[in-house]
Amino acid sequence: MTPIKHIVFDIGRVLIHYDPNIPYQRLIPDEAQRRWFLEEVCSNAWNLEQDRGRSWADAEALLIAAHPDQAAMIRAFRPHWHEMVSHSYQDSVVILRKLLAAGYDVTMLTNFHSETFAEAQKMFPFLTETRGVTVSGDIALIKPDRAIYERHAADFALDPAATLFIDDNLANVDGARAAGWQAIQFTSAEQMERDLRERGMRF
Repeated sequence: MTPIKHIVFDIGRVLIHYDPNIPYQRLIPDEAQRRWFLEEVCSNAWNLEQDRGRSWADAEALLIAAHPDQAAMIRAFRPHWHEMVSHSYQDSVVILRKLLAAGYDVTMLTNFHSETFAEAQKMFPFLTETRGVTVSGDIALIKPDRAIYERHAADFALDPAATLFIDDNLANVDGARAAGWQAIQFTSAEQMERDLRERGMRF
């Protein structure tokens, strides 16, 4: 196995929490109705297109045309977004900062809308501490498309074979491997630390 020179972190559900249920538990108290709304209306697939760069105005208009009776709840998604990223995973952040302090080359690669990522950086300052970040909404590419890994590697002069990617989503992990990277699936900070140390990281 090629020694690791570069470490690339995903952000959502690795470094910060994300859960649309948080505000919608209040906005749509009925559990069945809320589950339907988040699975069929403001779904993960719909939100992923914002991560690809679609504007919030266009995203809302598309859904309101299909679900006019849900217009108020659709429009509520964006202004309540900050509640969905309720906290950081401090144990993961500690590892991130230890890697930086130990002199490792650390960057981030995330599926995130440009506007909300700028807000996230204000909420969580550690998102500004690595050498840089590729935000999907800035370049109209999303994980797990191979092109986004190749773009990140090119922009940050990474050797793909010597790059370790950390993501909670197995499809994104597989996408990184298809691009020639090493990759691990995040399940907990403890497991991540074990995986890093097994690959020779000292921090």
